[in-house]
Amino acid sequence: MPQIYLLAHPAGHSLSPLMHRAAFAALGIEGRYEAWDVPPAALPEAVMRLREPEVLGANVTIPHKQAVMPLLDEVTDAALAIGAVNTVINDEGWLLGHNTDAPGFLQALLEAGFDPLGRRVVLLGAGGSARAVAYALLTAGVTDLAVYNRSPDKAQAMAQDFRALGVVNVLNPEGLEPAVRTAELLINTTSVGMVQGGVDPDLSPLPQGLLPHHGLVCDIIYRPVQTRLLREAAAAGLRTLGGVAMLVYQGAASFTAWFGAEAPVGAMRAAVEEALG
Repeated sequence: MPQIYLLAHPAGHSLSPLMHRAAFAALGIEGRYEAWDVPPAALPEAVMRLREPEVLGANVTIPHKQAVMPLLDEVTDAALAIGAVNTVINDEGWLLGHNTDAPGFLQALLEAGFDPLGRRVVLLGAGGSARAVAYALLTAGVTDLAVYNRSPDKAQAMAQDFRALGVVNVLNPEGLEPAVRTAELLINTTSVGMVQGGVDPDLSPLPQGLLPHHGLVCDIIYRPVQTRLLREAAAAGLRTLGGVAMLVYQGAASFTAWFGAEAPVGAMRAAVEEALG
């Protein structure tokens, strides 16, 4: 029986197990997908267990996406550039690390009818998710990418790391408003607006009323499905894209990497949407 694991800490809130179990059921696969709560000190041992013959691989999430990389035998160029692995493939004991967040985001954009080629984009945040999104955009032909982050050092580091792919402009607070107003695509990759313990989710990463004049507003958060940013954008007549599509498509890319078959995206999305209510 093929086995796949999720390496996380904590692991209880992830939607990956139900999403992939729905994929197994849709295709009649007798497989097992289990979440492992792996404290950082136990990560090397958990990775060693992925080499067992019946294990196809794993998903990797917070806080292990960076720490897992030196424990693998090989990492794709994209994952190296992004600086994070979220999918591991076990090829007869040889562990290969992928990042499917980038293609997952790009597929979500294309499904929404937005081709990023040559577009003006503003990206909020400079963490791991932002790096995956920026990589996807730059490799898809975005030539005007501006990043705003509360800590400009992280944004500057990302711009420097991706200089071979294209120019990333780091915005200061004064430059944020004009950049957002003229953006054709605005993406929030920060946690502002997310449902998390003790934090008010009814917040926006932008000041009240600051939105693009036209285009698509995207928030990669999926809890809640409709963040305050997305609600305000929709009320202003803008098109919106929430985080469910990226979640599903990164999972679908992982599924294909493990099984070499097309993922049942419809079944995976239905499982996620049911869980999120």
